[in-house]
Amino acid sequence: MTYYEQHKQDFLDGYFAFLRIPSVSTLPEHADDIRRAAEFVRDDLKTSGMENARLIEAPGRHPLVYADWLHAPDKPTLLLYGHYDVQPAEPLEEWHTPPFEPTIANNNVYARGACDDKGQVYILLKAVEGFLKTSGKLPINIKVLIEGEEEVGGEHIEAFVPANKELLKADAALVCDTEMFAAGLPTITTGLRGLVYGELTVNGARTDLHSGVYGGAAPNAIDAVAHIIASLKDAQGRFLIPGFTDNIRPPAPEERAAWASLPFREEEYLEKEVGSIALVGDPAIPVLERTWAQPTVEVHGIRGGFIGEGAKTVIPAKAVAKLSMRLVADQTPAEATAKLKSAIEKACPPGVTAKYEVIHSAPPSLVDPSNPFIKSAAAALTEVFGVETVYMRSGGSIPIVGLFLEHLGIASVMIGFGLPDDNLHAPNEKFHLPNFYNGIEAVAKYLERLGSN
Repeated sequence: MTYYEQHKQDFLDGYFAFLRIPSVSTLPEHADDIRRAAEFVRDDLKTSGMENARLIEAPGRHPLVYADWLHAPDKPTLLLYGHYDVQPAEPLEEWHTPPFEPTIANNNVYARGACDDKGQVYILLKAVEGFLKTSGKLPINIKVLIEGEEEVGGEHIEAFVPANKELLKADAALVCDTEMFAAGLPTITTGLRGLVYGELTVNGARTDLHSGVYGGAAPNAIDAVAHIIASLKDAQGRFLIPGFTDNIRPPAPEERAAWASLPFREEEYLEKEVGSIALVGDPAIPVLERTWAQPTVEVHGIRGGFIGEGAKTVIPAKAVAKLSMRLVADQTPAEATAKLKSAIEKACPPGVTAKYEVIHSAPPSLVDPSNPFIKSAAAALTEVFGVETVYMRSGGSIPIVGLFLEHLGIASVMIGFGLPDDNLHAPNEKFHLPNFYNGIEAVAKYLERLGSN
């Protein structure tokens, strides 16, 4: 019996203790909990036998956790990344069990952070522990960097990485913050969409005005926001922003063929994952390509005027819309933002001013599946799960992947063990227990393979 089989209950107990810490990074009242979670990770690394385990502090920022073990000469160095912060649990009334009291049901662990990303961080910690507790050494050199601001923009790590290139120097990164395409199907993510997130602010009259007295003459800021948003794409979802899709790199024919072979049914996706009466976007482009290799422009919220109960006949003087763009290979945040701002300026109605300000951004990333670190990971996953590893892209963004590539010059191996229905960021988040245990063994096999190459 291996160390990993012997210590399943210990792993589960530690995982539950980690989940009980409400490390919600966006809420100031959880600052102490954030620190407790960082200390939990640091202490676990120390106990496992990792060296130089410590918190890295910065004023007004949540701590980073760093550790290393560098005693494998002539072997590669792998940088392990994850995050210990979680999203708020609200709306609490929609949870079937308390979000910070982990519960097992149907072989799943239910809790906020169960999958994103505490469960997957813990997989990394336990995989490393197995080697250090049994042989006192690792098959390769390991550096660990775990952050506490991934869910709120990652400003601390964004400044830390370019300023600490020597400390973080590695041959590749292992990012465990993605998902499997389907249950039982080991998956490596080779591409991520980039992100530009910002606010469109429209100002009209000096103050809110009475619609009976001024209606028909005074500009309405919400009307203007609606007009501008409607000018960015048509009813079928085709982009109207000049030049927005000019630089898109299409998927390779091999990628398209691989995606077509995945166990994907559009009707099931519509019913079980999206839950609407129909899908949107260009029907000539397959759904997986629309969500993995096509950009987006999305509206996340609009505020302005009167939104309380009852009636108030006001013409709003100001309106704000949250707008984002997801970007794909060969698009850049700077170029996409410039094109969006130009389109907004052209669409701005008379009587108002419009301004788009970026809150945060991240470039898209794409990794070559023939990269030797990717190939070793695929072999390790296949060995543990007993099924051939598949490759996919993700429609989401993980900014650290772009940071590692830009400042450290390393590719990120993105293996994840979540499932599409794990309710990330939503009530009743879960993590499938077999994936938790198989994930630990798969990461261990991966480290072993890298050490034997």
